[in-house]
Formats: sequence, C-alpha cells, structure tokens
Amino acid sequence: MLLVVTYSAAARTALRNLCRRHGDVVVRRFGRAALVDATVYAAFLALRLRESHRGDVQIERTEPFNEYVTLDAPVREAAVAYADRESKSTPYTAFAAGTSHPDPDAMRGEEL
Repeated sequence: MLLVVTYSAAARTALRNLCRRHGDVVVRRFGRAALVDATVYAAFLALRLRESHRGDVQIERTEPFNEYVTLDAPVREAAVAYADRESKSTPYTAFAAGTSHPDPDAMRGEEL
C-alpha cells in the first residue's frame, strides 16, 4: 500500500477530493492522510497530488505488520499479559519489573 500524507489545507482538500472521486483505490482515509492500493493507478494519483502541491504531500510505501514474523514470542506475550492486567493504571515498567516480560528500555533500543 501507499501512505499519502498532506501538510497544507490545499493539499488536504485535494486529497479529500481524490478519495471521493477514486474511492476504489482508497483503502482507508485518516483526514490528513490516506492509504491507497499498491497499484500503478493509485501511485499515479498520489504522484499527481504531489506534483500539484510539491512539499505539502509525502508518499511512503507501506507493508502490513506481521507480529509473528517481526517480533519474538516474549514481546507478543507481554503485550497480551499487559492488556489483561488487573490494575489498568499500572504502567508497563512496573508491570514488567521482576517478571520474565521484556524490559521497556531494552525494547526501546531494538529496531524491528
């Protein structure tokens, strides 16, 4: 997919119009941004928008996030355990202390 992000009111208006006119290529719209299909036609529309608004439009290629390929099991298990914790106000640092769950500082330093 392609992520199209706008940085000006004029570019946002043009993106909104693009999404309305070409809804068949739009996967999801987020106001200032939209995900569009990874097709040549969608890329053409995104490039046309960028040419009209220059630096006010950014286009990025994205790929779906697959946590089973990208992350180790302990990280996934920690996310599940933290979501199911008894006290919802407990921060992750306190929750993970003294357990086998990954340390938040160690996770911050690791790239995906």
